Amino acid sequence: MRLTILGAILLLAGGAAIVTGLLPVEAALAVGERVWPVLLFAVAVTIVAELAAEAGVFTAIAERLARLGLRRAWVLWLLVVVLALVSTIFLSLDTTAVLLTPVVVILARHNGLDPMPFALTTVWLANTGSLLLPVSNLTNLLAVDPIGTSDPAAFAALMAPAAVVAVAVPVVALGIVFRRELGARFAPAAPPSPEDPVLFRIAAIVVAALIPLLLTGLPVWIPACAAAVVLLVAVAIRRRDALRPSLVPWGVLLFASGLFLVIETAHARGLADLLAGPVGGGDDPLALLRVAGAGAIGANAINNLPAYLALEPLAGTPLRVAALLVGVNAGAIVTPWASLATLLWHERLVALGVGLAWRRSIALGAVVAPITVALATLALAGITLPA
Repeated sequence: MRLTILGAILLLAGGAAIVTGLLPVEAALAVGERVWPVLLFAVAVTIVAELAAEAGVFTAIAERLARLGLRRAWVLWLLVVVLALVSTIFLSLDTTAVLLTPVVVILARHNGLDPMPFALTTVWLANTGSLLLPVSNLTNLLAVDPIGTSDPAAFAALMAPAAVVAVAVPVVALGIVFRRELGARFAPAAPPSPEDPVLFRIAAIVVAALIPLLLTGLPVWIPACAAAVVLLVAVAIRRRDALRPSLVPWGVLLFASGLFLVIETAHARGLADLLAGPVGGGDDPLALLRVAGAGAIGANAINNLPAYLALEPLAGTPLRVAALLVGVNAGAIVTPWASLATLLWHERLVALGVGLAWRRSIALGAVVAPITVALATLALAGITLPA
């Protein structure tokens, strides 16, 4: 609710900027033309993920992982790491933070394990694991144009070295911090049967079909919308009570729309000139570290989406845009507001009754985030782009 209110305020501020002339109408229309596919994809993939969760797809996957866990918590945790990465890379970080978190928390409790290592893994990997594909993060979708390719394979080729490092460092850190909790043994509980086996199979098929379609090079909103329509029809027939207005992420939609207008207004008033000095220029390792560091600081100071929008005009080259993505995505694990995914993740933890010591979480993030961003950026620095 607070996110929706904040988004409405930002949208009103953006509208006022247009009316008063602070933001030229032509610039506002250009922003709208650029971002509507991004927002439409975000809405569609959220609906798909929500309805798949209602059908029990994520729960079934997680419970089956428990049976593969060899009765050892660390094996189950590594399987959850893989699940979180697949969810983040192909279905976006919000799916992992919002929908997978309750699943793994319940999974841990169901098997007598401490849920905190699993919960913190989902939110860290939702952010740091969201570098590989355009669909992994809204910032990535926005970066498609300045990077110069909408081809998922080309995007992944650029981001892969950084993506590997941005996953490896947090996973190693979490394994060390929670080594005692992950040393436990458990007896896997029997997995629950889906309430509606027909709807479960339809949802599983839709999600399985959507993932490769997102890699075909089609505009990602097309397969996402098609999948959402199929699931909406199936749920309307099989389980009408699951259809509700909250399936649409209104808060995220309003927040992002308002931010686009407000940041574009700031750029029209000279924001880029103010930031040019600290961010600098160039594609050498030190220059890439500067832009990535600026992105990480901006994400943790305000939020990763406005930080990306503010700094994007100063990136200039594909490699610098990639470094900026490293900063705003992989660096957004320190403050609670560094990403929308973290805010939504915390709401789910509160609803599940999981206590979180923010002081400890921030302290861990403050150690791991700079190391992750620096090493991932240096991995990028070794890339030679084709002329």
